[in-house]
Amino acid sequence: MMTPDTIITLGEQALKVTALVSAPMLLTVLVVGLLVGMFQAVTSIQEMTLSFIPKLIVLALVLMFAGSWMLNLLMDFTRHIFTIIPDLIG
Repeated sequence: MMTPDTIITLGEQALKVTALVSAPMLLTVLVVGLLVGMFQAVTSIQEMTLSFIPKLIVLALVLMFAGSWMLNLLMDFTRHIFTIIPDLIG
């Protein structure tokens, strides 16, 4: 049955899955951005592409290595939602 507690639990699970899926990409881009920013501060090079290109490359690498894990996590959550739909309806 659809109760407020059930909705809150589903929302918490959705937020957890969202955080898990986005964390590898966000954290690696954050680290690369920090390193590039420090490099730019030390060398006084203020080229815009110098900060964008490394982040893009690292993001592509993270997606290549962790993409299947992220997709499996999303598919498992979707399967879970679809299996509990009959319980939520009646």
